[in-house]
Amino acid sequence: MNVQARPRPKVVSLTDAAAERVREIIENSDKSIAGLRVGVTNGGCAGMSYTMDYAEEIQSSDEVVEDKGVTVLIDPKAVLFLLGTEMDFQTSKLSSGFVFNNPNQTSACGCGESVAITPAVGDFATDPA
Repeated sequence: MNVQARPRPKVVSLTDAAAERVREIIENSDKSIAGLRVGVTNGGCAGMSYTMDYAEEIQSSDEVVEDKGVTVLIDPKAVLFLLGTEMDFQTSKLSSGFVFNNPNQTSACGCGESVAITPAVGDFATDPA
C-alpha cells in the first residue's frame, strides 16, 4: 500500500511587514545570523510570553519556517502553542513591534506582555508527517 503523507502546515506564517523587519534585523546584525528563533516561555500575569532571539545556527530540533525569503526557527517546545500563528510587525505613533495573531491564544493580560495559550488540537497537531 502506497500512502502519501499530506504536506505539513507551516507552524508560523509571516506578513510582508514581519518578513521585512526580520530581514532588516538579520542584515543589521553585527554577527552571522541563521534566522530569528521564536518560542514561548512560562511567565507573566496571563501565564506565557512570546520569546524572540537571534539564532546563530540552526539546531537539529528546530522547526524551520521559510517564508517570504526569511528564516524563522521555532523552538520545539513551542510548536503546539504556535501552530497556525501569523506573525506581523506593526508600527503606531508610540510603538512598534512584532504581533502574534495566534488561534491558540485564549486570553491576554491588560498590558499585552503575556498571554494564555492552549496547545493546538486536531489532525495537524498530531500528524507525524
